[in-house]
Amino acid sequence: MKFISTIMSIVMMIPALLGLYSSDAKDTEALYRETVSTIGYENTIETAIPQTDIYDMITEHFASPLPEGKTEKKVLVIGYDGCRADALKYLGNTSFSGIGKMLDDGASLNLAYCGGVNYPEENIQATSTAPGWCSIMTGEWADKHGITGNGITKTMEYKTLMTSLTEDGVIDSANFITSWNGHFVKDNSTYKLEKEYCEENGINVAFNYCGEDVASANTAIKDLKQDDCSDFIFAIYEGPDHAGHTFGFSTNSPIYEAGFMLNEILAYRTLKAVKNRDTFESEDWLIIITSDHGGNGTDHGNASIQERMTFIVANKY
Repeated sequence: MKFISTIMSIVMMIPALLGLYSSDAKDTEALYRETVSTIGYENTIETAIPQTDIYDMITEHFASPLPEGKTEKKVLVIGYDGCRADALKYLGNTSFSGIGKMLDDGASLNLAYCGGVNYPEENIQATSTAPGWCSIMTGEWADKHGITGNGITKTMEYKTLMTSLTEDGVIDSANFITSWNGHFVKDNSTYKLEKEYCEENGINVAFNYCGEDVASANTAIKDLKQDDCSDFIFAIYEGPDHAGHTFGFSTNSPIYEAGFMLNEILAYRTLKAVKNRDTFESEDWLIIITSDHGGNGTDHGNASIQERMTFIVANKY
């Protein structure tokens, strides 16, 4: 199929592109701001919204009345781990674009921020993977949920929406899909206790560790092909983060572009699986694509604008 050919083309490009990016390539704050300003965000860096707003968007979606003709509410969140806000300048470089498809269908596109406060204020939590996703899923910053960095296990004081919505009977099931073992696989993983809590109490939240991104997308698609798919699917794809740590978090890096494009293709496939559901027309879907943090150089966790700014693409709100 065409999307497989596109993936293979990106993969085949990588050896030829090695060495084309160097850490001293131009990647200044001024250039970053200029690039972001050309993408078409509905707000500005100064008016960026907190990534924790996603928690409220999901809560409000499930709490709101069903629109006329709809019989069931569903949510899909697709995470682009390590995706900088300026990476969306690549939109249009492939026909199989998850974000592009959402925007074509009328989705909103907003700048958001991680780190607890907007740039340039000093961030109150690390711009790292575990704190970012935990803030999205609990609606709180690290001063509440306690995840100040990777390798810390969250207590049950602040549960993720996947667990709380299922436990409270708002939804019947949820599915957390990832290829990073730091979420719930390792002994010091973020959601180790929450996974155990769900298993011990019969709470219908699936924790699917897939090892790599294509398997993660296939797991999400397999769920979506079920007649009664999970009410809440949270799938994180790692392309930009993997590319950034090895070759540089920069839109000057062709490898970083390839990581973004891989996520775009996998998101496109996932979105097509939603639209192909026999019951799609009677379902009320909230669909969000977002990022946990950006990056600078070959790392993230600090306070630069390149690390702090994220984005929220949503078919509602």
